[in-house]
Amino acid sequence: MKIVVADSNLLPHRERFESQLPSDSQVLWHSNFDEQALAADITDAEVYVGGKFTSALASAAQRLRLVHVAGAGTDGVAFDALAGDTLVANTFHHERSIAEYVTSTAVVLRRGFLGQDRALREGRWASPVYDTALKQPGTFGSATVGFVGFGHIGAQSWSLIKGFGCTGIAVTGSGSVDAHAHGLSWAGAIDRLDDLMTEADIVVVSAPLNEGTAGMIGAVQLAALGAHGVLINVGRGPLVQQEALYDALASGALGSAAIDVWYDYPNSDGLGAPSAHPFHTLDNLVMTPHSSGITSETFEGRVDDITANIGRLVRAEPLSNLVTGQRLSTSKVSAS
Repeated sequence: MKIVVADSNLLPHRERFESQLPSDSQVLWHSNFDEQALAADITDAEVYVGGKFTSALASAAQRLRLVHVAGAGTDGVAFDALAGDTLVANTFHHERSIAEYVTSTAVVLRRGFLGQDRALREGRWASPVYDTALKQPGTFGSATVGFVGFGHIGAQSWSLIKGFGCTGIAVTGSGSVDAHAHGLSWAGAIDRLDDLMTEADIVVVSAPLNEGTAGMIGAVQLAALGAHGVLINVGRGPLVQQEALYDALASGALGSAAIDVWYDYPNSDGLGAPSAHPFHTLDNLVMTPHSSGITSETFEGRVDDITANIGRLVRAEPLSNLVTGQRLSTSKVSAS
């Protein structure tokens, strides 16, 4: 079986990947997305592993049976161009790493440590001990944490956060989360978003991006979260309206934020601003380069999932984590 891998995040785990494949596997590795080079290699490949799969690659592929994304998002796959019998699968394992990011940034921002760090670098001791105009902050455990989306990431984040004693609330697209089972104060459908933004001290955004969720959080919702509120976005940048977010942070209408997902992304050189707005000038913002889920544990788990699925493909067994596309048969989707 010929396999083409075009995901640089898997390169550090090449030995693990190849050791778990069927014995007759041939693997061609690409360190970056070079469409022309990939098209040449994919002609007789049966499996493609990577987050981006274009119409041109689909046209070049003559024997392709599986496109396996090395992550959760399949928005880079040209589903319309795939042959009807080509399967697409994804994988996760990022939720623990992202939950650590959510928890750590929530504590830092809720307790005001980010501002204290920046003040002390200028010689100012920004503590009520030295500045009686400052209020004593509450503990992180006294906060109400609202989750916009409560899938793998939201649930894992809450499993860490609730140990601090926080109160949890959530809204989801389906509105089917069992609040009692998860130890949440309440859970509802997305029509309760404004209620959540008003009640929460910290809001964690991890909902999927689609036509119904794009721009769901705007100026009204950010104002409801308020001047002492904390927003953490680990879902997709456009879930939060870009200009509204910048304006709220710049004006103080929103207290602070940790943003890991953005509006503009760089090419393979890793250079480029994440937005046309000057977020980098704000001192109440933690900016990270979509790195919250990037740990060795994340990709070790993904390698194991991908290679296990390739083995199932060889044995003609149902695959795990199949994604249904516009031209993919739902009869091929396993229950796992």
